[in-house]
Amino acid sequence: MQKAYEEMKMRIEATTKLNRIPQHIQKQHKGFREWDFVSSKRDHQTILQIIIDGRDSNAVDIEGNPLPTLVYLAREKRPQHHHNFKAGAMNALIRVSSKISNGPIILNVDCDMYSNNSESIKSSLCLFMDEEKGDEVAYVQFPQNFDNLTKNEPYAASLRVIQKLELVGLDANGGPCYIGTGCFHRREALCGKKYEKNYKVDWMKLNQTRAEESASLLEETCKVLASCTFEHNTQWGKEMGLRYGFAVEDIITGLSIQCRGWKSMYLNPERVGFLGVAPITLMQLLVQHTRWGEGHLQIFLSKYSPLLYGYKKIPLKLRLGYCPFNLWAANCLATLYYVVVPCLCLLKGISLFPKISSPWVLPFAYVVFAHRAYSLGEFLWCGGTFRGWWNDQRIWMFKRTTSYFFALFETILKLLGYSQLGFIVTAKVVDEDVSKRYEREQIEFGAASPMFDIIATLAMLNLFGSFAAIKKIIFDFDANQDFTDQFGLQILLCLVLVTINLPVYQALFYRKDNGKMPTSVTYKSIIFALLACTLAMY
Repeated sequence: MQKAYEEMKMRIEATTKLNRIPQHIQKQHKGFREWDFVSSKRDHQTILQIIIDGRDSNAVDIEGNPLPTLVYLAREKRPQHHHNFKAGAMNALIRVSSKISNGPIILNVDCDMYSNNSESIKSSLCLFMDEEKGDEVAYVQFPQNFDNLTKNEPYAASLRVIQKLELVGLDANGGPCYIGTGCFHRREALCGKKYEKNYKVDWMKLNQTRAEESASLLEETCKVLASCTFEHNTQWGKEMGLRYGFAVEDIITGLSIQCRGWKSMYLNPERVGFLGVAPITLMQLLVQHTRWGEGHLQIFLSKYSPLLYGYKKIPLKLRLGYCPFNLWAANCLATLYYVVVPCLCLLKGISLFPKISSPWVLPFAYVVFAHRAYSLGEFLWCGGTFRGWWNDQRIWMFKRTTSYFFALFETILKLLGYSQLGFIVTAKVVDEDVSKRYEREQIEFGAASPMFDIIATLAMLNLFGSFAAIKKIIFDFDANQDFTDQFGLQILLCLVLVTINLPVYQALFYRKDNGKMPTSVTYKSIIFALLACTLAMY
């Protein structure tokens, strides 16, 4: 199997370099030959071929066992027709599969994920076929796990606490959200059917209508279902299939299914069901979360806001359960305040918190230490390490001050009509040096970006603020005996932020590899931080 995989990998890489399908592969599959008549990947006809016809008695493996139907589909794309990204592709696949096999259960897995547990299908079917509650279930969601995570997860890509605690908690309140991959769907629910109280499926007598036409005739009739114009004046993308118009089409689709009366289930077996590839550079992660933050906020500010759209349709606890994710982007404002304002006020001598000696400092101290202790306890309980938790705190700060900041303003621009919906695919292909640094758990910067400008500037700002406070304590202690008492919490906050940003300082000044901060980012961050400090003081 390993040898066959390596041969396939070489064929794919060779085809990508040549930018055309090799002749010997074209001869094997007529569908590939159609690509010779395509001028652009974004302007081509529907290309569809039934590679293995499961109805054919000759479709067997080397042991004589029947093979399932395998279909190759590239839906039609034209520049004048919006293809609606992943949601449009999924809807085309749903329609074509309904004509060819019409299976009652659909599994959706992203292209960079694979099955890691052969029992996943059986486990999911047990939930769908449960005699008491199974007919209420629209989809069964598996967590999004990755096979390339390091011990301490420098990018906190697994969202450990969300996957192992928060989504599990939603199970008792109507079910988890649909996260776009590793999900088994009931076809009827995905295609817009509302749940009815007396809805019952007789799995023993379930009629799976299968087409009787020949494979060649079936291919021609199914091409219409994947054409650009098929959805015009239909409910596809509105009430049927995945929803259009949102950067996180999976979340809004799951919400609309639940609002039609269905429930969902979260399944996290001991052996992971599906594995994928996590981002291994900071830029990949920030770009990914920019899209997620933007899509979630877009839902919250639309008529599909869980609080309004779900009113009297889903439990209040489930509506509130969506809100922390929907408000990721808005959370950037509070985080930016705590990262910027206390530091600048410290330079100017403006106190924001009670004195250390004052009893009014106790509520602040309790909130800070109790929340961090609870957060650490959650993370360790979910199987993480202390260093992994610290990395998690750093990445949350990076995301809130960059990804969610950009997502907030991009959403506002779209609401005002100054920007259009886009879909940024997270790149997963990197060179060998980047992979080695990832294995050593070094954060990868290595590119000039406005996001890195912000991260570096905020790091320098708190470094300058900390230096100024330490200088005042050491050299002017007699004249400012109550300085530490007055500004203790602000100094502590700055020092914590400096500690969190230690990898940033290393990338700015010490690292020599290609993953360091670009020189332009270093200069800009120092200039911007000095300018902000000067304005604050004078």
